Amino acid sequence: MLKSIDVKILKVFVGEAARHKGRPLHEAIVEEARQRGMAGASVCRGFMGFGAGSLLHTAKILRLAEDLPVIVEIVDTPSRVESFLPVVDAMVEEGSIVMQDGQAVFHLPLRIRDVMTEHVATVDIRTPLPAVVDLLLRREVKAVPVMDGRNIAGIVTGGDLLTRARMPLRLDMQGQLPFEQRCEQGAASGFAGLVAQDIMSSPARTLNIKTDVVDALKIMAGKNIKRLPVTADDGTLLGIVSRTDVLATIAKASSVAGHLEILPPGLHSTARDALFTDVPTAGPDTPLADILDQLVRSPLRRVVIVDAERKVLGLVHDWDLLRSFVQKESPGLVARLVRALTSQEPGLPALEGTARDVMTTRVVTARPDAPLAHVIGTLIEKKIKRVVVTDDDGRLLGIVDRDAVLKALARQ
Repeated sequence: MLKSIDVKILKVFVGEAARHKGRPLHEAIVEEARQRGMAGASVCRGFMGFGAGSLLHTAKILRLAEDLPVIVEIVDTPSRVESFLPVVDAMVEEGSIVMQDGQAVFHLPLRIRDVMTEHVATVDIRTPLPAVVDLLLRREVKAVPVMDGRNIAGIVTGGDLLTRARMPLRLDMQGQLPFEQRCEQGAASGFAGLVAQDIMSSPARTLNIKTDVVDALKIMAGKNIKRLPVTADDGTLLGIVSRTDVLATIAKASSVAGHLEILPPGLHSTARDALFTDVPTAGPDTPLADILDQLVRSPLRRVVIVDAERKVLGLVHDWDLLRSFVQKESPGLVARLVRALTSQEPGLPALEGTARDVMTTRVVTARPDAPLAHVIGTLIEKKIKRVVVTDDDGRLLGIVDRDAVLKALARQ
């Protein structure tokens, strides 16, 4: 059964002789729609009509030179048409613009325009670094394009802040700290006097708005990129797309698509095909000092808590540990814990307690034969980065994360 969606129909009534910056207005509108990745545009030439001036325009044999009416018609999703409306309105000096509601079935490939976030937070190349970090934390985003006027000069990511600005903690862990300690961390880092241009990744890799989602997936998997700005043909910034956006779209499309040609071939894989087996484990009575040692040494930044038969009991994230001592109001210990988690000093602080005291018992799991589409849906629905994979008896087999899923999807 074909699935229809709500759409907006934008109709622009103008005269054939109308111009915009020296070219026919209807051509300029269509070209602007094409550059911005609208679903499509059609132009119809009328043979008779009149406008606000009540002057009759007709294509009768003796009046072929008259300014004939032209209709530009654009159909797309409501949000995209509504965002395009101000662009058209600024171009039309004389004519009419009509908006209608409708239903449509699109026989189109999945494009980045259907995935991206349109309202993008940006900073200028001269924005002070503390203001950049504040924006990222307030908007709860992990990257921000850096603009030089209307041009994209680069992008600042969480990785840039860690490696180039020596920020002590990841952005998601910064949010676990009290405001005062967060300010202290910023002051202790290398932020002094730095601006966005000093640490940004440049030039920024971008995607054209008409890029196919599957092609974008392959680029992100092949280059290990988590976020990409999206531009029009002329380089204008139109949005930003993340790895999560791409995965969420593929998961949704897999549940409603009547055919799979528009989906990546790797979607037929299972959790087993994306399994990471080198997972740090510990028992519930393992001292927190030992848990911290494993957290520091593992790229997963989490330890799976298991019993003697490797049945999963819980999970300890690095932020679980940090949050626990923040709640105990131990600022001195928290500071030492931060330095340990960021390998800023040798040795580990003496922590009291065991894994049982801080572990999360609500662990999201999947079976090894779970379809990758199901795993993706779980990651998106639960807003998590990793899923623990267990056998039928609940014994640990490994972990599947977003990066492994992306690479599995991209495989032919």
